[in-house]
Amino acid sequence: MKQLIECVPNFSEGRDMAVIKQITDTIEAVEGVKLLDVDPGKATNRTVVTFVGEPEPVIEAAFQAIKMAGQLIDMSKHKGEHPRMGATDVCPLIPIANISMEETADWARKLGERVGNELNISVFLYESAASKPDRKNLAVVRAGEYEGMAEKLQQANWKPDFGPTKLNVRSGVTAIGARDFLIAYNVNLNTTSVRRANSVAFDVREKGRVKTDPATGKPMKDANGEALREPGVLKGVKGIGWFIEEYGIAQISMNITDTKLTPLHMAFEACHESANRRGMRVTGSELVGLVPLEVMLEAGRYFLKKQRRSIGVSESELLKIAVKSMGLDDLGPFDPQQKIIEYNLEKGDPAVANKLVKMDLVAFANETASESPAPGGGSISAYVGALGVSLATMVANLSSHKRGWDDRWEEFSEVADKGQKLKDALLRTVDEDTDAFKLIMSAFGLPKSNEEEKKIRKEAIQAATKTAIDVPFKVMKLAMESFPLIKQMVETGNPNSITDAGVGALCARVAVYGAYLNVKINTGGLDDKVFVDKVLVESKEMLDLANKLEGEIISNVIEQI
Repeated sequence: MKQLIECVPNFSEGRDMAVIKQITDTIEAVEGVKLLDVDPGKATNRTVVTFVGEPEPVIEAAFQAIKMAGQLIDMSKHKGEHPRMGATDVCPLIPIANISMEETADWARKLGERVGNELNISVFLYESAASKPDRKNLAVVRAGEYEGMAEKLQQANWKPDFGPTKLNVRSGVTAIGARDFLIAYNVNLNTTSVRRANSVAFDVREKGRVKTDPATGKPMKDANGEALREPGVLKGVKGIGWFIEEYGIAQISMNITDTKLTPLHMAFEACHESANRRGMRVTGSELVGLVPLEVMLEAGRYFLKKQRRSIGVSESELLKIAVKSMGLDDLGPFDPQQKIIEYNLEKGDPAVANKLVKMDLVAFANETASESPAPGGGSISAYVGALGVSLATMVANLSSHKRGWDDRWEEFSEVADKGQKLKDALLRTVDEDTDAFKLIMSAFGLPKSNEEEKKIRKEAIQAATKTAIDVPFKVMKLAMESFPLIKQMVETGNPNSITDAGVGALCARVAVYGAYLNVKINTGGLDDKVFVDKVLVESKEMLDLANKLEGEIISNVIEQI
């Protein structure tokens, strides 16, 4: 599973497209990153750029972009409406997939250190990467802006985290940090009234509304003269109402800054409840920009649970439920390939397009039957295992919707959810096994004209062989995990589908046995005999148990039918 982070640097140039293009060309020149969006603003004289990739290439692209911006943008001559302090004013890193905020903050620190040391630019770390609590807030860090930075850097409590304490006059100062993904989200109302849309926004946004004196109607203040506020229901959410002439409706426009505190679907639900109380109706919503896949999947699960339906459905079905439940296609088509970060990142990637699991059934069978040695028995074993657990998942979903079993939907939903996760893991190993075979073939194709080349070739063959063992061994373990689900569905699932669960058991055993054969044949070429002995013992134990479990399940099926 790839680690993905998003980088959203803000450059202090929004008018000269030639300068902006040179910066974005620098980003696109780094292999492994994908430029998703470039949003220049003339009034602000500022451009927001969005790109995504694995951590190392993203950090390299960010560094090169900051370097290029420092060469092209002269902050001593910069004017714009937006607060700013550097050619690259701010450079946040956002964890997208399979990476924690702590890990992302570590990458921000690495980037900051490199920018400070190699580019001679003063760097402040902010948000989750902040070195001090009072540096978490970007507005506090940026206070004084470019014009005040020369003096600010000299203050003991504002010594930069990296780089010089003397202002780099041309490049200014850069804030580098790690923060949660920010979702720009608008909820549509069946009204044209901005005042009424604002009433909903004030109900839901974190800072809420200013309290007023019931007697006078005037704003209430505390002892320090600050306005007293009645907070809204959603944490980490900013919002306001506005009228969109293009659509002829009012919307609640929100920035969700922490999807852990407020998931997307809960923002929708809060607006829906507030609008209903105020005599309005939510007609749909729209996402501005991109959204992480998990945010949408979580929404799909939420709305299925609300319907008391199984959440153990495919990824595409979860997305469909999320889109329809929140009316994300109300104002125009919702294209997951464009709007979801992970899918957008895969677009145009030939490695993704050529995956075996992307083929239809006929194409996959034809490719297997062709003269090409891959996919072979390992990939087929993995796919058969995926089919086996899919049958158990099907029985669980049928059982969760069976008339008269309404009080058991959660029991079967849990099984189906586990089954979907196992199915997805096994499907990934279909291509992993073929990739492992290709790795071995590549290693054998390395030159061997001298002793050094022979040594390198042998090491490569050994490493590739170990991978070719690890993958089918993983298939065995995953297929073994499906047996308890299959057994449970035979014993407690919809009796009309008992033979389907039985076929699932047959598939699971085939997956284990087929993967075992691949483990065994590849261990013969590995020099690490300690590893080989351990793997063979564990594999044989799994094979024997698979045979036993399959026999018990099939006997039970035969008895019941």
